[in-house]
Amino acid sequence: DSLERQRADGTRLELMIAGEDDRPLGITGLSEFSLRDRRAVVGTWIGRQHWGTGVNDESKALILTLAFRALGLGRVTAWASPENPRSIRALEKLGFEQEGVLASWHVHRGTPRDVAVLRMLREEFDRSPLAGTPIAVEGDPPEQFVATS
Repeated sequence: DSLERQRADGTRLELMIAGEDDRPLGITGLSEFSLRDRRAVVGTWIGRQHWGTGVNDESKALILTLAFRALGLGRVTAWASPENPRSIRALEKLGFEQEGVLASWHVHRGTPRDVAVLRMLREEFDRSPLAGTPIAVEGDPPEQFVATS
């Protein structure tokens, strides 16, 4: 119920990642928007059978192109578990920079968990391997997600 409310009020924008046969492979999206500060948090969940297939790279190219070029954001943050170096390496390979670790940042099933903070700024995206991916954004994005001057 809360996810639907977040989508409607402009705090969560999600896209399904689909294969050539239109079968779902995962979800990518932006949340925790601060349009005044021109920032959001990216999150991507891919089915395990699709890990290592390039789906993450393609979905990040799409969502970051949308964030920086269509929505006018200047920063996208990614959270990762410090206990998941594979996830951190995947983000760094795409051009994200690790900024540090927040101790006991959130509680999962009653246990405090640390979170690694990674960032991509618009100018870093423009220099990243993702910027050259051919992406076409057609139409206007929902106005509740667009950063204005």
